[in-house]
Amino acid sequence: MKQHTVEKIGGTSMSDYAAVRDNIVLKNRKAAMEGVYQRIFVVSAYGGITDLLLEHKKSGRPGIFALFADANEDRSWSEAIEVLRDRVKEINASLFKDPELLARANDFIGERLEDAERCLADLERVCQHGHFALEGHLNTVSEMLASLGEAHSAWNTAALLREEEGINARFVDLTGWKDSDHLTLDERIERAFKDIDLAKELPIATGYAHTAEGLMNTFARGYSEMTFSRIAVMTEAREAIIHKEYHLSSADPRLVGEEQAVPIGRTNYDVADQLANLGMEAIHPRAAKGLRQQEIPLRVMNTFEPEHRGTLVTGDYVSETPCVEIIAGRKNIYAVECFDQDMMGLMTTYDRTINDIIARFKGNVVTKDINANTITHFIANNLKTVKRIRAAICEKYPDCDIQVRKVAVVSAIGSDMKVPGMLSRAVAALARSGISVLAVHQSMRQVDMQFVINETDYEEAVKSLHHALVEVYDHGEAICAA
Repeated sequence: MKQHTVEKIGGTSMSDYAAVRDNIVLKNRKAAMEGVYQRIFVVSAYGGITDLLLEHKKSGRPGIFALFADANEDRSWSEAIEVLRDRVKEINASLFKDPELLARANDFIGERLEDAERCLADLERVCQHGHFALEGHLNTVSEMLASLGEAHSAWNTAALLREEEGINARFVDLTGWKDSDHLTLDERIERAFKDIDLAKELPIATGYAHTAEGLMNTFARGYSEMTFSRIAVMTEAREAIIHKEYHLSSADPRLVGEEQAVPIGRTNYDVADQLANLGMEAIHPRAAKGLRQQEIPLRVMNTFEPEHRGTLVTGDYVSETPCVEIIAGRKNIYAVECFDQDMMGLMTTYDRTINDIIARFKGNVVTKDINANTITHFIANNLKTVKRIRAAICEKYPDCDIQVRKVAVVSAIGSDMKVPGMLSRAVAALARSGISVLAVHQSMRQVDMQFVINETDYEEAVKSLHHALVEVYDHGEAICAA
């Protein structure tokens, strides 16, 4: 049986190297150096770097990729590369005190940035000819740019651990930089790890991996979780661990208060899927699938509380006592309501057509509801995309009355919520806070309850539901000890 773990370190944690070194890498080193090994680390880019490379994940502010994709004649993407170059040098200067090692670090990422800039300039020049369309190359551009962030952080971390801590750390470059072979993800992982002795080496692998089908194209910003998951599956890890800057808690501590938020402690992959649907990055659903199938437990830990065992996610866990484990939600959601008197009796046709339109524009449906003549999709995309979806539906069904409204979704989630009266308690709690419920969804599996509300009521709704469904119980250090 394999003894090693595969551990992913998030971007915010990566930005605090001292915490990563002391709380994660060296935490298990007692008297013997062997405590450091039998682990594989998969690292994200430093906090904010992927935003500069692609676009800001929350605000949508364009990074190098977005500027390049929309460029006319201004070459603003080139200026954005200079901003990024200054930022990575600033990060390196804060990490490397040895001038020679700092120079090597700057040379490594500097060479890749120069290669990327040259590729973009050449592509821009080629696409000025009528026979070449930029749109056909944008997926490849996003893949290339995304790889830079993880290559930077992984190289740095391996170098620092090797040169300053005496650990036999090994930079594992999965980015396929200057590699002419187009492999599947599993093939690339197998090739990279086949000669690594986990008893004597500490691999620091890039969260981005170059694949024939394109990891970014398939998993968007969840690509590093997919790399992490497949490494765990391919190497048959005994446990997969994600290190974040916070616990997987009963609610966002910034909303309900750090004293009120409680680490979950134990839950299952079904709950993790519900969280991912709401944009909470416990783990990408496709990444969780492989871990679940191979029965590899997932642990989510707080980098800055290394003594806490975190939250263990397994496939078979069900809470001993039915309860709500987490209150989670999502703002910036658009309700696209389609009403058509002719829909009655043709619901499946309308539903299939509208779903196809949403998929064409890569719409992210959080939930939906249906009655005799109305289908409403709650979509987590920007307004530009939502307008395109609405226009396409109007074109297909010109008599359809389509209303678009900005809302929020708040959910109560748990591995077992079969508690009589829980829904009424939740609705009553919202009513006491003066919050109008626009729609309610509860599946027969009773692992979540979703409330659609006005976006302005989001924060108060989270606090109200957390108070009524979680805080009324004394859960101690965790809802269920891991």
